[in-house]
Amino acid sequence: MRRAALIPLAELGRPRVDVLISLSGIFPNLLPLHTRLIAEACFLAASAEEPEHHNFVRKHALAQQAEQGCDLETAALRVFSNAEGAYGANVGMLVDSSAWSDGDEISQTYRRRKCFAYDRKGASAARPDLLQSALARVDFAYQNLESVELGVTAIDHYFDSLGAIGAACAKARGRTAPIYISDQTRGEGKVRSLNEQVALETRTRMLNPKWYEGLLKYGYEGVRQIEAHVTNTMGWSATTQEVDPWVYEQISRTFVLDPEMRRRLSELNPAASAKLTNRVLEAQERGYWRPDAETLAALRDAGDEIEDRLEGVIAECAA
Repeated sequence: MRRAALIPLAELGRPRVDVLISLSGIFPNLLPLHTRLIAEACFLAASAEEPEHHNFVRKHALAQQAEQGCDLETAALRVFSNAEGAYGANVGMLVDSSAWSDGDEISQTYRRRKCFAYDRKGASAARPDLLQSALARVDFAYQNLESVELGVTAIDHYFDSLGAIGAACAKARGRTAPIYISDQTRGEGKVRSLNEQVALETRTRMLNPKWYEGLLKYGYEGVRQIEAHVTNTMGWSATTQEVDPWVYEQISRTFVLDPEMRRRLSELNPAASAKLTNRVLEAQERGYWRPDAETLAALRDAGDEIEDRLEGVIAECAA
């Protein structure tokens, strides 16, 4: 069986950096060997007899051992995921259903779902205390982006995991931790802040006529995809507060306040069209943007109009 091995400090050329690894729930099931290797690497770093200023894994593990009275192997646990057979942080479900009240609820949901520590034998156990201690030391969080087809606003997996980590870090630290996206989709990688990445995707996708007109060719499903991008964008607001207000303003002007676009969307998919409108209104109610009174009134009128159309479609189907 493959085993992990430490690179000597002299060869590494820098201090060992302490990293908290939050795995997708499916990762330990599909790649159990890799999960054990990562956990073993963390233990080897923590147990290496090296100066603490050159080995922050060891420094923090020793501090955690003294603080909690546990053995070094327990203090060195850095690989966290779901319980066996469970997947996701469930934050996406909270956002999609609007069934959450504040950031504390989101961070608690993440910690409850993702507090299972995996050791170098592949065994897991709920260790919310260790996860909380590790989250309190996080300086920043990041995610690789490897597909040009799936951006951070395209699917809810990104904010369900990375966004939820941001919320949990903010709660544990008492202040927010920066989030970065490492874009590996085109040649040399480029690192952007989450705010920059969301703004980029908003401009190049949601506000780009080539993008949304291409989707609208698919009718019902195209409207659903547009609505999903809006919901996922609000997911980033819910978890990180890192979406600029202009994003919601421009989305509203493009898809809700334009009478012709509103008609097209509601005719193709009245349910998704209503959900999109309600989502930008929800973003306003939660304080993610503050439209003027005239714009807010127009949004509410548009929402009423779409709801009337939706009820009419339902009545026709029932007849």
